[in-house]
Amino acid sequence: MPLFSFDDDTDERDTDERESVEEAPPATEQATAAPTQPAQPVLPAQPASVSRVSVVDEQPPRPAPPAGASEDEYRWHTYKVYPSGRPDAVEFIDTYKSFGRARILQGLNMGLPEGMVSMILGPSGTGKSVCIKHMVGLLYPDEGDVLVHGESVPNMPDDQLFEMRKKFGLLFQDGALFGSMDIFDNVAFPLRQHTEKGEDEIEDIVMRRLSEVGLGSARNLMPNELSGGMRKRAGFARALVLEPDILLFDEPDSGLDPVRTALLGELILEIHRDMMDEAKAKQKQYLPTFCVITHDIMSARRVADYINVLWKGRIVEAGPAEDMLNSDNPFIRQFLSGESQGPLTMD
Repeated sequence: MPLFSFDDDTDERDTDERESVEEAPPATEQATAAPTQPAQPVLPAQPASVSRVSVVDEQPPRPAPPAGASEDEYRWHTYKVYPSGRPDAVEFIDTYKSFGRARILQGLNMGLPEGMVSMILGPSGTGKSVCIKHMVGLLYPDEGDVLVHGESVPNMPDDQLFEMRKKFGLLFQDGALFGSMDIFDNVAFPLRQHTEKGEDEIEDIVMRRLSEVGLGSARNLMPNELSGGMRKRAGFARALVLEPDILLFDEPDSGLDPVRTALLGELILEIHRDMMDEAKAKQKQYLPTFCVITHDIMSARRVADYINVLWKGRIVEAGPAEDMLNSDNPFIRQFLSGESQGPLTMD
């Protein structure tokens, strides 16, 4: 970022000001020269300051690579985080996670801004789905912390953890529907498990959500009677019934054709807008936060408000979609344009 400072002629201006103060006429002479003005007390001359004022936006020191890794492996990680202007609903702080010899998260620092549709992008096997499991407390970090609305997930007692999970809705890759239940009962399942609502109220909620995702007429169908896209939409409806503060999508476009992928992206945006309006009208404590994990770059361009690019267990860069899509980082440019030439290879 540029360094802003006053020009070198500051000292000359200070010298002129000192001379003008020293040559000022006494108060009595001023009163004689201008008798219509009341005499003003003369204050002692103050020494002029010669300090300079600067405004510097400094990046934090570059972190060292993880243990056992070279600086060259992380040379494309600039760790730049462009501000979103909103607090983080979920935050990873120096998070490490390994499974045996496989090191997945290696000092991850990442945030999901509240009230936005965020995306976690990155090559396969770099830890995107592992992040989701940490958010909901299915996995705990080996080191570091994960915060949800400022509360540490690994340090929550069981009863607080179970309550915290009600803040989340989760759409799995294949919808993860119960094969022995029809669509209505699949979507109603969270309400029957976690609330004491009556069946009439449950039916109203379920049918409203099914209608939102275009499945209002499919309530009596079984999962094996649905197409892949319909199963995903049914899973979307089920994720919405508890009115979650945070909605997680684990590769929702997996297995969908380009048209249905685009339609699903529009549906995500439409539902998010509706939930934002509802949250503001009801003056809820938290605005709805969506997090989408995907490999589809066109989905990121259409849907994302905020993008985190994850590679080798750390964030390469993160920020509002416009900043990321115009990044000058060669890795970011290659990944977001889907080019074969660049830092990312088949290795």
